[in-house]
Amino acid sequence: MNYSKTNTIAGWLCFFIAATTYILTLDQSVSFWDCGEFIASAFRLEVVHQPGAPIVSMVQRLFSTLAMGDVTKVAYFMNLASALASAGTILFLFWTITALAKKTIIKDESEMNTSKIISIIGAGLVGSLAYAFSDSFWFSAVEAEVYAMSSLCTAVVFWGILKWESQANDPKSDRWLLFVAYMIGISIGIHLLNLLAIPALIFVYYFKKYPAPNWKSVLKVFVISISILAFVQFGIIQYLVSFAANFDYFFVNKLGFGFNTGVAFFAILIIGGLVYGIRYSIIHQKRALNLAMLFTVLLIFGYSSFALLIIRAHAKPNLNNTDPENAFNFLSYVNRSQYGDRPLVYGENYNSNKIGIKESGTLYRKGDQKYEVAGTKSDYIFEQKTLAPRMYSDKPEHSSFYKKWMGFDDEHKPTMTENLSYMSTFQIGQMYMRYFMWNFVGRQDNQDGQHGGSSGAWLSGIKPVDAIRLGDQKNLPPSITENRAYNRFFFLPLIIGLIGAIWHFKRNQKDAGIIGLLFIFTGVAIVIYLNSVPVEPRERDYAYVGSFYAFAIWIGLGVFGLKDWVFQKLTPAKAGLFASIIALFAAPVIMASQGWDDHDRSDSHVARDVSIDYLKACAPNAILFTYGDNDTFPVWYAQEVENIRPDVRVVNLSLFTADWYIDGMKRKQNQSEPLPISMKPSQYVAGTRDVMYYQDYKIAQHIELKEILDVLLSDNDADKVAMQDGSKSNVLPTKNLKLKVNPKEVIDTGTVPLEDAGKIANSMEWTYNSDYVTKGTLALFDILTHNQWKRPIYFTTTMPSEQYIGLDKYLYSEGLNMRLLPLKPDTATNTGYGMVNTKPMYHNVMNVFNYGNIKNANHLDRQSADDVTMFSNIFNGLLNGLLDEGKIAESKKVADRYFQVIPEKFYGFRQVASTFYFTESLYRLNDLKRANALVNRTADYMDKELTYLADVSISKNRLASENEIRFYMTYLGQMIKLTETFKQDELSKKLEKQYSAMLLRLSPFVSG
Repeated sequence: MNYSKTNTIAGWLCFFIAATTYILTLDQSVSFWDCGEFIASAFRLEVVHQPGAPIVSMVQRLFSTLAMGDVTKVAYFMNLASALASAGTILFLFWTITALAKKTIIKDESEMNTSKIISIIGAGLVGSLAYAFSDSFWFSAVEAEVYAMSSLCTAVVFWGILKWESQANDPKSDRWLLFVAYMIGISIGIHLLNLLAIPALIFVYYFKKYPAPNWKSVLKVFVISISILAFVQFGIIQYLVSFAANFDYFFVNKLGFGFNTGVAFFAILIIGGLVYGIRYSIIHQKRALNLAMLFTVLLIFGYSSFALLIIRAHAKPNLNNTDPENAFNFLSYVNRSQYGDRPLVYGENYNSNKIGIKESGTLYRKGDQKYEVAGTKSDYIFEQKTLAPRMYSDKPEHSSFYKKWMGFDDEHKPTMTENLSYMSTFQIGQMYMRYFMWNFVGRQDNQDGQHGGSSGAWLSGIKPVDAIRLGDQKNLPPSITENRAYNRFFFLPLIIGLIGAIWHFKRNQKDAGIIGLLFIFTGVAIVIYLNSVPVEPRERDYAYVGSFYAFAIWIGLGVFGLKDWVFQKLTPAKAGLFASIIALFAAPVIMASQGWDDHDRSDSHVARDVSIDYLKACAPNAILFTYGDNDTFPVWYAQEVENIRPDVRVVNLSLFTADWYIDGMKRKQNQSEPLPISMKPSQYVAGTRDVMYYQDYKIAQHIELKEILDVLLSDNDADKVAMQDGSKSNVLPTKNLKLKVNPKEVIDTGTVPLEDAGKIANSMEWTYNSDYVTKGTLALFDILTHNQWKRPIYFTTTMPSEQYIGLDKYLYSEGLNMRLLPLKPDTATNTGYGMVNTKPMYHNVMNVFNYGNIKNANHLDRQSADDVTMFSNIFNGLLNGLLDEGKIAESKKVADRYFQVIPEKFYGFRQVASTFYFTESLYRLNDLKRANALVNRTADYMDKELTYLADVSISKNRLASENEIRFYMTYLGQMIKLTETFKQDELSKKLEKQYSAMLLRLSPFVSG
């Protein structure tokens, strides 16, 4: 058996298996979260959010050409780029595992024989395919995100350093080091996570050059590796740009040259210095210096991909995050300034007292002739600080979580020990270890585990904190067993990996230590560095796939552990074969069989349909205000790629506080004319009117919005008040606002049909709902003042209600959007789901909306499952509104449509509430058969959930998941009343019996 040929063929076999898997399970269009932004930006080569991914944009743009002009296929082919990149990762992982295995068991090529080849290839197959079918990696492999290409870079870099190691004595071996350096530079243009492989790479080099290390030298190299990592992360990525910006400031502001001359001069200095250093190292035969210079050059070459963002920013594309067209904007971009800072080594706790403010830097912006001061960067001064601050966010939802998790009272000030305890139990234990176990032990579900709730447990039920006994996994409820993400690996991949790790440390401590270093740096070290807040809007397991990659290497090497310790009595060839087969079934086979259904996105297209629904539900030339990722990014995709409703102007309120974003809103985009914003750039430029606070002037009457706008935009000192730092600022003098309404304008523009003219209010009066005004709110005031109802205004229903700035009583649901209508509040049809505009809402629900195949899809991920409830609530609001208006025929059609598109399966307890209210409407419609069927189905579901929660409560001798129990019991009680009201006596008795039995079981733990 020829090892080299077999190794090559087997590697490509793994690539083929992975590629086939990912293509068959590929998302057919856009996915939720960042995918819509990445696809839209790649298609038109625009500027994505920080830290940027220009390489990804260029590769995805290349793949988009495979659509051959069919814009509906662009997303598919960009997803395909991720699938192939992920398959490439598996290919290089296979060759990495076989290289490590060969190095460990083969000291001389003459020792190679068939039995060893079987074991080596078996290890490669087991480890690489286990990673291919791991939960987190598979999820990213089938969508157009950055993590697939990021993983490929990590795999290529680690494989490259092993290739160098195998040829280190060759005079030309340094070419592999240079290849690794360039790939690291390229990876900067994909994702910064790849940099965390640098320490492991340095140790490969060190152990090869110095085969007899001691602990002192190892520690020294560790410090050096951290320093090199810091040099790349800060010195090259950030400080190169910082120096360039400061050079430009000096040349422009001090010497009077044009913009970018300082940048050009600095570039010449850098290029000249590197050329001189390389030439000097060659002449004087300084090998180490030569490598260092070449490494730096190749890193910068890779990093130069960011030039794409600067070039495209000058073109002012529709998506132009931070507008990095000049040195200081680009510096802000690479520094991720908009995301703020977080304390790592020393800092405040969530309840530390603020005793002052200190300036920590000056912010600059590009003016007409020179750089101008945009303001100062300031930080709070805290009375109490601690080492290792892990509980630092003072946002109410975060503070509440810290106290609940740690059992603190309101006055308790956390100590360093308590911060470290929080880090170990929640940040590492509940978050990272939960994700790790998802991939190699099993998974119950994917709901809210990061919030510390009962969901998100590992298959075994074991959690780092508040563990549920193994016995409680019997008779699991439908919320777990009916979720396709209920994957059972029975600990087998974990066990194989631990066997592999132990075997590796016994046989080759140096290499095992390198893999361990990679595992730690791409896992726990990220947890420590990110210092993430709790209650995130989504799971963050994608950040840790590097550590899962490292563990997959040990899963592969587990074949040798099984061979040596389990099958040692067999012949070497048979032992290797049996060990490989057993490990294949224990890891990749079981992972693929369990994970296929919940990773198969080929028949779900919720994100695309919802984004199109948002746009098509708008009247012509509308302004659509969005807020979050999932009501914005897919909509960007629909407009920028598929050219759907290009007349609608999408305004993301999260970005509306940035001057560069307001600039974009004042320009024509696609077929959408500029927004009616009267503000001059000088009135909202960075550092100006960032925040204006409310100061109560005791004004009782409602003030015309235009007058408030004039006060907030005034540059007259008389209209400003002195702040604590001595500066003067505009303030909001009252929260009582109004907007005069011209009925003729409202009717002429079609905002309100003529038959509803009597409902038009003389003025809209409302109370602003915040204690401060941002420049984004200011721009919104400006639009409301000057729009004069020429363009319809909508807000998405999914945004937080505070974003409606108090206009709630004038917002009417038309489905996924709420339209701003100047109607008298007492004329509204209020359904309990807010006010509805039944005529356009009926048209949208029945004729416009598509529902993402949510009824028949194989599996819905967490976000798509949430949208089931969103659609259900739309049906509830419309059906109630139609019934209130006496439109029975339309109501029956809506009920029929509901059963056509809404799945019978329950997606969490929110769907239970939505189903209950729909049942109530069916009773009102006298559709008793379907109403009773829904009651029975809902009651059965809740009974199984409550039975499980009661069993857990009994086993723990305290109430488990109190909120869920109270929720289900409340709705069970309401269903009893509902069936009594509509005289469904037999069904009511059944529910009463069920309620009483459950209350009896829970009585030791529940009062009232």
